[in-house]
Amino acid sequence: MTFLANIGRGIKKSVGGTVGFFSGSVQELKRVRWPSRKEMVNYTLVVVSTVAVLTIFLFLIDLGINEVLNLIPKK
Repeated sequence: MTFLANIGRGIKKSVGGTVGFFSGSVQELKRVRWPSRKEMVNYTLVVVSTVAVLTIFLFLIDLGINEVLNLIPKK
């Protein structure tokens, strides 16, 4: 019988913890300062340009390694 009581207590504690987590999350999200549209566009442009530059850089490195490997004679 105590086994069932412990299970019930554990379930109640688990549900209470989950509800507390979500209510705390909602309170935190209300305090967040969200970026404006202009800031978001700027952030997006920075990310896209960084990805483009890194893609070109890694592509050139890959081409260079490929050319070096092609210089090695094959048997």
